[in-house]
Amino acid sequence: MRTSLSPRTLSAGAALATAALALGVLAPAVHAAPAPETSARVRPAAVAAPDIPVANVKAHLAQLQQIANANGGNRAHGRSGYKASLDYVKGKLDAAGFTTSVQQFSSSGATGYNLIADWPGGDASRTVMAGAHLDSVTAGPGINDNGSGSAGILETALAVSRAQLKPDKHLRFAWWGAEELGMVGSRYYVNSLASGDRSKISGYLNFDMIGSPNPGYFVYDDDSTLEKVFKDYFATLSIPTEIETEGDGRSDHAPFKSAGIPVGGLFSGADYTKTAAQAQKWGGSAGQEFDACYHASCDTSSNIDTTALDHNSDAIAYALWQLAAGGSTPPDPGSTFENTTDLAVPDSPGPAVTSSITVNGRSGNAPSALKVGVKVVHTYSGDLVIDLVGPSGRSYRLHNSSSDATPNIDTTYTVNASSETANGTWKLKLQDKGPQDTGYLDSWKLTF
Repeated sequence: MRTSLSPRTLSAGAALATAALALGVLAPAVHAAPAPETSARVRPAAVAAPDIPVANVKAHLAQLQQIANANGGNRAHGRSGYKASLDYVKGKLDAAGFTTSVQQFSSSGATGYNLIADWPGGDASRTVMAGAHLDSVTAGPGINDNGSGSAGILETALAVSRAQLKPDKHLRFAWWGAEELGMVGSRYYVNSLASGDRSKISGYLNFDMIGSPNPGYFVYDDDSTLEKVFKDYFATLSIPTEIETEGDGRSDHAPFKSAGIPVGGLFSGADYTKTAAQAQKWGGSAGQEFDACYHASCDTSSNIDTTALDHNSDAIAYALWQLAAGGSTPPDPGSTFENTTDLAVPDSPGPAVTSSITVNGRSGNAPSALKVGVKVVHTYSGDLVIDLVGPSGRSYRLHNSSSDATPNIDTTYTVNASSETANGTWKLKLQDKGPQDTGYLDSWKLTF
């Protein structure tokens, strides 16, 4: 978030309200080792907005932290760390099937970049946008400000792809450059739009700082319809919200609002102080800033509240699913089979472990484009070898061991399994080929 240009003095009664289901950064869950092979339970694919895996969001933040570490400690406009951040996000979106474009602009003698990602389909005359600024200040890596918003909308975009969402309205995501210099990138984007194209944007949602360590749950009140969507979501969690005022005019929704486009969004607080009344209502530390590392070198990956990041990321998905009024293409009855039983993967040199799904009620052979969805929580994904084993006993390699240090796997593979009968027992075999890192299979599914 851009620094305010005017001084602020707040009494305890006038300070912003905040929520703080702040448990700190959660330690990884401990999973007891189950039997070496698990069998499936079948459940239909959901059409409602998905849960956004907070582990995936934090994995993106870890990558942004590594980028900052390798580029002078920041990801600021005009610095190599910003362009590396943009390239990371773009690579994820390109692989997920988005149409991406990079918009260049100039500011303070340097070239800046916006990244725009469009999901195919939907009515382009009714476009719903979600955006976050990707740049940091020069003082630090900017993991809460605003890696958190950038990672939250990135993982939501990837969830759109995983669900193969078919929205009525068109969906567009944006990562803005040079916000910290005065919303330069988003202002350039809006000013570059013809008036007819501006009118096609039915709403813009902004996410700037959604994982503050002493968090609040603040909702923009600029548009009552968009405000209600977010309030309705948090009501399902019994989390009261407060109107966001600390960031008014200080983030990338401002150019859209000035252009007459409805805006909304979420915020977890910056350098305002949490009052005693707020701490009593929501927990957290009274008398402390929502983010004591705001615009500082300590805004690192340890400066994130996992609970706030999780709730806000889920709220992003909820809002986009609601506002785009779409749903996943429902599968044919019985076409999706899933095993959701956790299965520990022993560290190397441990043995391979196997999870099973029994398919029945199908006719003929499996398709030539069998979809295999795999979700693994692991501290070093490059250690893993993953195979699909068909009813015939034939193995299909899904994932090879590599030097990829990225944690976790949450993706869908496509396998030509047309030589296999559809009915029978399918297995997912996993083995850790490298020492020291551990994890578990969270779930996997077959879609025929």
